[in-house]
Amino acid sequence: MDFITAEEKTMLTEKLTELRAMDKMLIQRIAEARALGDLRENAEYHASREDKAMNDAKIKEIEERLQRAQVTDSSTLPMDMVFIGATVRLRDDDRGGDDLYRLVGQSTGRFDLEYIEVTTTSPMGIALMKARVGESIRVDLPRGPKRFTIIEIVL
Repeated sequence: MDFITAEEKTMLTEKLTELRAMDKMLIQRIAEARALGDLRENAEYHASREDKAMNDAKIKEIEERLQRAQVTDSSTLPMDMVFIGATVRLRDDDRGGDDLYRLVGQSTGRFDLEYIEVTTTSPMGIALMKARVGESIRVDLPRGPKRFTIIEIVL
């Protein structure tokens, strides 16, 4: 089962709507390219079919994710417990600095956010899940274990 926030579900639904709209445009592109003639040497036709196949794969991936996803309700959780959708301030016990991290079901891939996205299946996400404010967590990273202290949950 995949846990996602209500915000992530909205984003996925919007993306699915965009992809379905794009699918109609790709079908039109294929029809126009087919009308150009010989399909064996028609690069536009083959490129359009390839684009449609990739779009169809993305649609299927998002539909499957939405089917198996469970939207979390943060209102029923204790205010001092880290769960999906929570943004936490962690202090790196080794270097002393602190950073904001957000526990998400799937990363958006954006690097311009105020926080660092951490998926629930990553070593950091596993260590953070259900941890409480004030606790020290150990994260087993490829370069070796690191310790962090949960300073606060930012709402």
